[in-house]
Amino acid sequence: MMSEEEALHLKQWVGRTEETTSLLHPEVAQRLAATLDRAEAPREGERLPPLWHWMFFQPSARQSELEPDGHPPRGSFFPPVRLPRRMWAGGALRFEPGVDLIVGVTASRRSRIGSVICKTGRSGPLVFVAVEHAISDALGRLAITERQELVYRAAASRINQPTSPEEPIARPPPAWRRRIDPSPALLFRYSALTFNGHRIHYDRPYAMTVENYSGLVVQGPLIATLLLELLQAARPQARVSSFEYRASAPLFDDAPFFTCGCPAGERIELWAESSSGRVAMSANVALSAS
Repeated sequence: MMSEEEALHLKQWVGRTEETTSLLHPEVAQRLAATLDRAEAPREGERLPPLWHWMFFQPSARQSELEPDGHPPRGSFFPPVRLPRRMWAGGALRFEPGVDLIVGVTASRRSRIGSVICKTGRSGPLVFVAVEHAISDALGRLAITERQELVYRAAASRINQPTSPEEPIARPPPAWRRRIDPSPALLFRYSALTFNGHRIHYDRPYAMTVENYSGLVVQGPLIATLLLELLQAARPQARVSSFEYRASAPLFDDAPFFTCGCPAGERIELWAESSSGRVAMSANVALSAS
């Protein structure tokens, strides 16, 4: 159980801000394209595809400062949550019309801790941290508004269960479907590109014996990116205006999973499902009229 005093202490981080700038380097875009198995990569001067900004604005903590799980130390921008297991629970993004992030050009990000919510679930204490980002282009024009939701939880017995209860959803047959083989090499390359040291994505003994997962965990941002890659392959000219996603179960490197999607009225439904058919992430996309 988390004490009331500790919960109140964590809430003091609400409103804390951080500002960073990053060069949207074309070589990084080329390497992500290769990791996603794209035949071509966006060139310098071209639009950065949606969600690819996650390769940038990453903290560069010194090696000696990293926590045992591989994350940068908590307590500066992120609240010092003591719970050892951290996962992306979901998020929402809005892409401003007429303002693109351009490969090879500098962009900036202003981040703010939007909320810290402490709860007790079936697995014990939970802390939900919402982070708000505003990403602007080199001219200072707002390009992306984003809200990320992270969940911290206690270590538990072997995890192969949903991160949150999921109600059954009647889904139509997918119009598009792609098989993804989440090899350790894929997970490692994505972690390297995002400078993500979290050991659950590349250190199998740590993931299984310390955090009690059943294998290497596929990164939530990678799954979300692969969902939009499915849409972009099906509709190359489509422009995303908003993207909302929710993770409901982890995916591991020991079995393939599938990205699926279909039109749903004026919006697009996307989801990732395990080889057994369990939905691990669902997303809703709105497309720009232009």
